[in-house]
Amino acid sequence: MRRGHLLALALCLSWPGALAAAPAAGEGAARELVVFEAASLKDAFAKLARRFEGDHPGTKVISNAAGSQELRAQLEQGAPADVFASADRKHIDALLGAGLVNAPVIFVCNEPVLVVRPGLSAVKTFADLPRVERLVVGAPGVPIGSYTAQILKKAAGKYGADFATRVESRVVSRELNVRQVLAKVVLGEADAGIVYRSDVVTAAGKVQLLAIPADLNVTAEYPVATLKQAPQATLARQWVQLVTSPAGMAALREAGFVDCPKP
Repeated sequence: MRRGHLLALALCLSWPGALAAAPAAGEGAARELVVFEAASLKDAFAKLARRFEGDHPGTKVISNAAGSQELRAQLEQGAPADVFASADRKHIDALLGAGLVNAPVIFVCNEPVLVVRPGLSAVKTFADLPRVERLVVGAPGVPIGSYTAQILKKAAGKYGADFATRVESRVVSRELNVRQVLAKVVLGEADAGIVYRSDVVTAAGKVQLLAIPADLNVTAEYPVATLKQAPQATLARQWVQLVTSPAGMAALREAGFVDCPKP
């Protein structure tokens, strides 16, 4: 053994408690639970994350909030995550078919609504939508964009075959997630947009909500699943347990989400 190595060993042995105080590899490192969540879940999940961290000392919840289609693409490309919560079944079912997630569960629902900038006199009801000058909606692959297309298709049967065409002619922007749709209206870059009821809670006083008639509306179902290759599989299951628990549902209802219709 070289002289330097002997000296280092001697110093360690001469220092009281030096070896006992050395932490084991990885000891004390915070565990990170990575949650991929639809943009509309951001605020509700932030509240639940604080509760989860309090119940699991040493754990940090890392959130990735974006459009469900974008999150799906990231997971398909190998992005590491523990949990995925989508704003529709389409994207989570695709991951299930690819063997990337475990069986999902529908944990909450949402309701699309029309929001307009305050003081907009041209639009009093959903039937007035073709009168808006600047409409912003979700892109076709985004859950809110898909729900919007379904609503407009139904509306054509009630308000006339050209209703959807007239509405489409007013679209000035197609956004990659629902919060971007809301932001355009809040910032005055659009006069109206179709978002979720839960989004309006985050913009109280900044937009006016107009309900979409029940016979034209759709129910947005939110599934959640753990990843098959989740680095923190146990924590992932515990997160799903939290969001589906009475406490989780209470937080989601407070954020504007609704219970799913009984089958």
